[in-house]
Amino acid sequence: MPSSTPPRWKRWKTELTLAAAFAAATPLAALDLASRYQAEPHLAPLPRTSAERARIAAVTAPATDFAMPERFEDLPAGAATVRARTDDEAFSQHSANLSFEQELEFKLGNGLFKKIWVFSPASTKASDGLGPLYNARSCQRCHLKDGRGHVPGQPDYASASMFLRVSTPGPVPPELQEISDYIGTAPDPNYGTQLQDFSAPGIAPEYKLQVGYEEFEVALSGGETATLRRPRYTAANLGYGPLAEGAMLSPRMAPPMIGLGLLEAIPAADILAHADEDDADSDGISGRANLVWSQEFNRIMLGRFGLKAGAPTVHQQSAGAFSGDIGISTPLLPAHSGECTDLQTACQSAPHGGGDSRETEIDQPNMDLVTFYSRNLGVPARRNTAGPQVLHGKQVFYDAGCASCHVPKYVTHRLADRPEQSFQLIWPYSDLLLHDMGEGLADNRPEARATGREWRTAPLWGIGLTQQVSPRATFLHDGRARSLLEAVLWHGGEAEAAKSRVADLPPEDRAALITFLESL
Repeated sequence: MPSSTPPRWKRWKTELTLAAAFAAATPLAALDLASRYQAEPHLAPLPRTSAERARIAAVTAPATDFAMPERFEDLPAGAATVRARTDDEAFSQHSANLSFEQELEFKLGNGLFKKIWVFSPASTKASDGLGPLYNARSCQRCHLKDGRGHVPGQPDYASASMFLRVSTPGPVPPELQEISDYIGTAPDPNYGTQLQDFSAPGIAPEYKLQVGYEEFEVALSGGETATLRRPRYTAANLGYGPLAEGAMLSPRMAPPMIGLGLLEAIPAADILAHADEDDADSDGISGRANLVWSQEFNRIMLGRFGLKAGAPTVHQQSAGAFSGDIGISTPLLPAHSGECTDLQTACQSAPHGGGDSRETEIDQPNMDLVTFYSRNLGVPARRNTAGPQVLHGKQVFYDAGCASCHVPKYVTHRLADRPEQSFQLIWPYSDLLLHDMGEGLADNRPEARATGREWRTAPLWGIGLTQQVSPRATFLHDGRARSLLEAVLWHGGEAEAAKSRVADLPPEDRAALITFLESL
């Protein structure tokens, strides 16, 4: 493989050094669209000194020497990195740098994450309020062992951790109209924004998800082939009439939970430094920031979480999951009936877990515990970073152009109130930006600025342990890829050139690439 790196990399040291200084010195009105919304009210970062910015630029510069690992490469979450376990608990450890008091907070949050919610009314008042429509009875039942979900199958359909989002074309809300390319959508009048496949007694579930596949072969260099499967999704047994005309469906697989607090602590300016909406450097990569409405802070913020970066914070993402997935009301989303629509009258009038002494089915102190838990699920240490096959695969990863979107490393904000995430060198392998992934992966359903062909770059840390944690787990947003190679071969759009390079590699180089990914 050639040892040269893509031209895009040569700018990054300068970009990362200047981004924070430019943002601090320039009035917000003078910045481009995305940069106007890089305020981070969920954080209280301390300013970086010029010396720190220089150090950060040096340590986050892309690799050029593949003869040995980079410093600290075996610690993908910095001081928060946990040991790499060899069992299915590898994603369920707390960040290694928590204090004793924080460990107790984490364990309390873990209990709430695993809590099995029950229907109202119930004698267990602290646990009632499930549904009436829902996809799972606990957070853990979607994020299996805090890792990825799996595609529904028989006979254990009830343990599935995948659903269909739904929306129709709609107007842009007034508070978002200043974003010229924001794509307006509306809930389906019968089904809302998410289809739930389970329900309380006496209430019809919304549907049953059916998944089918068409397999086809892809030719690779060296006489090798790979078999991919093209999925087909059906919303069967609709319980509330037909979907609205123009309804857009998008399959969503529960993603792993590790490292979320560290992703939240990456400076917005450093994320935006990788955006190139108009592909000014003509490298075919044009990452875009998603801009979304923060219900916590009543303002537009940078989207970071979710498969299309549709949520700005871990707390908002968690509250949305309680409402949509389990039907549990929170202070941020206080509807006791969860995602029930106005037309679902039986659902709206069903008993719920709120009351005079319990305004929402989970209160803010408990939501804070769940959020703390979600922020502090530890990222496992890398394995065999100095192995010749891993190092060779790392060079293949760079030379193929994978690192143009799967940006390896950042330094988090210095945070006085979150020492466990403060000023850590982390290696998530994502730019957290939106990219056109081609027609093959398109769901044709927009979300905020994200078009129907765009997805957020998935973080790769921990990906090599995915199937150790959950043997039935598969890859990509809908689980269609049964292996890492299949996942790579589904890349299109902006990643078409990188995918083609991988397909054309000598078989030994392609195998080294997979070995590198398995070490993450």
